[in-house]
Amino acid sequence: MNRLTVTLLAAGLAVTTALTGCTAPAPVPPPSTTRTPEPRPSPTRSIPAVAAIPWEPSGQTVDLEKGLVAPWSVVPLRSGSALISERDSGTVLERLPQGGTRTIGTVAGVVHSGEGGLLGLAVQDEEAPTFLYAYETTADDNRVVRMPVTGVPGSYALGTQENVVTGIPKASNHDGGRIAFGPDGMLYITAGDASNPANAQNVASLGGKILRVTPEGGVPGDNPFPGSPVWSYGHRNPQGIAWDSRGTMWASEFGQNTWDELNIITPGSNYGWPNVEGIGGDPKYTDPVFQWPTDVASPSGLAVVGDTLFLAGLGGQRLWTIWTTDGHAPVTVKPFFDGTFGRLRDAVAHGDTLWLLTNNTDGRGDPRPGDDRLVQVTLIPAQSVKHPG
Repeated sequence: MNRLTVTLLAAGLAVTTALTGCTAPAPVPPPSTTRTPEPRPSPTRSIPAVAAIPWEPSGQTVDLEKGLVAPWSVVPLRSGSALISERDSGTVLERLPQGGTRTIGTVAGVVHSGEGGLLGLAVQDEEAPTFLYAYETTADDNRVVRMPVTGVPGSYALGTQENVVTGIPKASNHDGGRIAFGPDGMLYITAGDASNPANAQNVASLGGKILRVTPEGGVPGDNPFPGSPVWSYGHRNPQGIAWDSRGTMWASEFGQNTWDELNIITPGSNYGWPNVEGIGGDPKYTDPVFQWPTDVASPSGLAVVGDTLFLAGLGGQRLWTIWTTDGHAPVTVKPFFDGTFGRLRDAVAHGDTLWLLTNNTDGRGDPRPGDDRLVQVTLIPAQSVKHPG
């Protein structure tokens, strides 16, 4: 297994590959000067106590489920069940506490085309989920909907669907699709540029953005652009978001031909696409804290266990383990499972273990017997990184 370890200080990286550039769109209005409060624990979301030390995969894995069809997102619940989205059919599965799956419903209006379909899932409260939130591609747009969760483990069902956010641009590519509740209790949404790069620099468009809304879809008063759900902009196709114990928000993003990115997200910041791909050193834009050549990453799901980031790679067919410096750059990055499982779509924390969703049946992978899979990865304290204290 190739286990190349790289420590990178973003400011000192020399970029030797030409970056994509284009004419800049019209200037955007400045963000509001309203200060965003420090992240606070959500009163409805309990998080397992996992030591904030560096973790890494032990190499021990178990297939929890097989035979999934183009799975995109998995949400573990405290009940022992988990909810899984299948992109092309719009189906939501319950993985039973004892293993095995059953269909609990189909998200209405899903239209699969290219990368679109039923994408990310989220619940606000893993202990007692009231609503299941889902990001879907419809005939007209990408949108976030929610459905009441009824029943008990082993017999969950979905109630009447209602819209939360509509009008996110759609295309056969670059649909974003990850949703997650932050430590402030707000819903965060990654939206791709829908194959129209100009969307990313236009704050009036919901494309090429990370959005932040209330659980009902309203605009929080402390968002950086008054009256707008836009939290950050200048994104190409972000598909992973996660928070560490310090409240730092991290996001993974697909590049075009040169660099994939890991970013620290701050409200109102411009991450440069399409004027910059990767680290450009232009003070108008916020540079990523790490970048990968696109053939070794193609990053999708992002998870935090303790304070270690785990990034699922599609084209790169690797799990990238990322150790931060007190929630900031520089970061230390190391690949695991190079080609072992094929394409990896999602990485999710499950206590002190990690769950991975493979994505070999989505039309771009090379399916193996049993694909697609939900895989549990045993974690151990990292051997090659100094532990704090």
